Amino acid sequence: MSTDPQQDWQHWHEQREAAVSSSYGPLSLTGTHWLADFPEGRLPGVPGEWREDGDEVLLSAGAEDAVTVDGKPLIGTVGLTADHGPIHESRVESAGRRLVVLRREGLWAVRDFDPESEARRAFRGIEATPYDERWVVPGVFRPYAETRSVRVENADGRERGLGLSGELVFDLHGGEHTLQVAVEDDGSLWAVFADATSGRDSYRFRFLRPAAPAEDGSVTVDFNRALLPPCAFADHFICPFPPPGNTLDTAVAAGERLLSRS
Repeated sequence: MSTDPQQDWQHWHEQREAAVSSSYGPLSLTGTHWLADFPEGRLPGVPGEWREDGDEVLLSAGAEDAVTVDGKPLIGTVGLTADHGPIHESRVESAGRRLVVLRREGLWAVRDFDPESEARRAFRGIEATPYDERWVVPGVFRPYAETRSVRVENADGRERGLGLSGELVFDLHGGEHTLQVAVEDDGSLWAVFADATSGRDSYRFRFLRPAAPAEDGSVTVDFNRALLPPCAFADHFICPFPPPGNTLDTAVAAGERLLSRS
């Protein structure tokens, strides 16, 4: 970090573009296949046979599938659990593609990350508003007595639970605003929000990830670092929509807005 916030933001923006366009970044996701939708075990365009088996997924493959698990060719059947690490470290690979095992609310899925995806080849950058210190405001985190879960629609049209740990309160454009937020494992906050620009000058909703609050609950809210959600880069992500109350009645013309068009 430098002493120049504008320079820090520029570095952050460049890192974001590099991350999303990396070999296994969000632009490389070409499919999310829920195993319950394919009881015969064959997933569209995915080698091998995939079946649910209680707390694991059974993957069966032959030599013709050219599948490796932990770097070794798979000929037979292996039990898999959900992948939690970086995509490039996931256990299953086939011809450069990473096949990532996912579990949500008891349901299993396989995600197909392909470095040769059309979206990755077509990427021209992220449209983002240049840094402006007026979008950096003080806020206060007010935790709930216990974590709450609300059902919200996801980008794939299904409804799922969203855990919320408290409220982030801040002043913007002369008025007080509140966002419901989750607390990440490292103590940082995460909000899914929309505003008056959503669906027009920016994507239909965005993420905000403030740093962990201080002991007194104070936290810096920096909308210069509003993020496009993964589903802005590929249709196969299951991003949650903003929970009730997280649509701001003011325009947040800051941060990442849209994908650049060629």
